[in-house]
Amino acid sequence: MSDELLFRIVTDPDVIADPYPLLRELRETSPVHKTGFSDFWVLTRFEDCRAALRDQRLGSPEPGEEAPSLLASTRQRRPDGTRSLLFLNPPDHTRIRSLVSRAFTPRRVEHMRPAVRAMTEELLDPVAAAGECDLIDKLAFPLPANVISELVGVPVADRDWLRPLVSDLAATLEPNRRPGEAERAEAASMKVNQYLNDLIDRRRAEPADDLLSGLIAASDGEDRLTQPEVAVTVSLIYAAGFETTMNLIGNMVHTLMRHSDQLARLRADRSLVPSAVDEVLRFEPPVQIDGRYARADIEIGGHLIPQGHGVLTLLGAANRDPAVVEDPDRFDIGRSEVPMLSFGSGIHYCLGAALARLEGQVVLEALLDRFATWTPLHDNPPWKDRLTLRGLASLPVAFS
Repeated sequence: MSDELLFRIVTDPDVIADPYPLLRELRETSPVHKTGFSDFWVLTRFEDCRAALRDQRLGSPEPGEEAPSLLASTRQRRPDGTRSLLFLNPPDHTRIRSLVSRAFTPRRVEHMRPAVRAMTEELLDPVAAAGECDLIDKLAFPLPANVISELVGVPVADRDWLRPLVSDLAATLEPNRRPGEAERAEAASMKVNQYLNDLIDRRRAEPADDLLSGLIAASDGEDRLTQPEVAVTVSLIYAAGFETTMNLIGNMVHTLMRHSDQLARLRADRSLVPSAVDEVLRFEPPVQIDGRYARADIEIGGHLIPQGHGVLTLLGAANRDPAVVEDPDRFDIGRSEVPMLSFGSGIHYCLGAALARLEGQVVLEALLDRFATWTPLHDNPPWKDRLTLRGLASLPVAFS
């Protein structure tokens, strides 16, 4: 029965539009579920998911270790074998994350707030003139791409060329890729790697005030990131930060329009903007799944998970666990410090969490400033057929 629930969650278009009732049923009936079709365990309770994400016995398979096919299909690595930070274990992960953190600081992110506001206003000018738009196409897609490009230091002239390639790269995070997506992702990876290597060479010769120059200069004594490590880190920041924030913006506007009482509450009290963004992250998280590989036997929720098995944490289910959130299926922008796993937990906690929150807050403030009404033009806008990254394919909205 639980396998049937899982199958519906990932294949039924009506369920993809609103998976939360079935996620609740799965959490209530089989919270630690061993699938009948593979060596995979599915977790849906908050504490079980958090424990799994924090336990270093659950990580990524090392080269030579045989992982379940669902996990192996999402492992990111360059042609030279350099693996993304997302798929490294300590001590390699500890070393690279420490160096990356020296460049990707909260101060650098916060310093971008005026620039993000200016980019947002520029994108909203034609929306205001037209009175309506597909919000995904006109704002949620281009803004994060521009912000990440500005942060990393990608020249303006190169950004339109790079955007679709990075979008193709994001498919590597999905276990349910459609025919042709793996090939497009591989082709995109080669082009992006070549571009980044050329850009790294230019920044080594002429450093700038950007993240890429910061990554090149980051050091711990004699230890520095190698050129392949810099390139794969920037590629990850681009793919993860661009796609997830695009989904956050779309999910945020869609959710607020569906809860007009909360939107009115927000208009009356702008101090709720940060908590409103966090409530969207909890209620409709852009990242729904985080996978791990058991590198040793481990017990979770009273079940022994053997070494070599895979573990999927369903973050959308965990965020609505009534054991940690009161009335979890109610959207309430006034919640404060509510536990959520939308950015993961433990050593892989999202490096870009501060940037995602900043972009969500800036967009929300700009939309509230510019438009008195937001009216959905489609009762049921389509969702992307994705498992890991949850977002709308389009969101037609009229603004006045």
